[in-house]
Amino acid sequence: MAAAALGAAVIVLRTPKLRRLAVQLARQYAGGPLAAWAATSVRDAWNQSAQTSGGVNIPRATADRSEAMPLTAAKPAR
Repeated sequence: MAAAALGAAVIVLRTPKLRRLAVQLARQYAGGPLAAWAATSVRDAWNQSAQTSGGVNIPRATADRSEAMPLTAAKPAR
């Protein structure tokens, strides 16, 4: 299995068209699912650190999305 993966990697790296495709797919993955996974992991770690703070009650900052302020466009100053 490892030999097949290594052989495929060599073919992809030696063929310019396949190399460009691989780089494009890697960029899309890094910008989409990988970024979402990282954000979820950070949020979960933050929430767990609040629950297991060693018995000390430390208030944590939270974002309450139910009372979010609406975005309004500011007029430029003249």
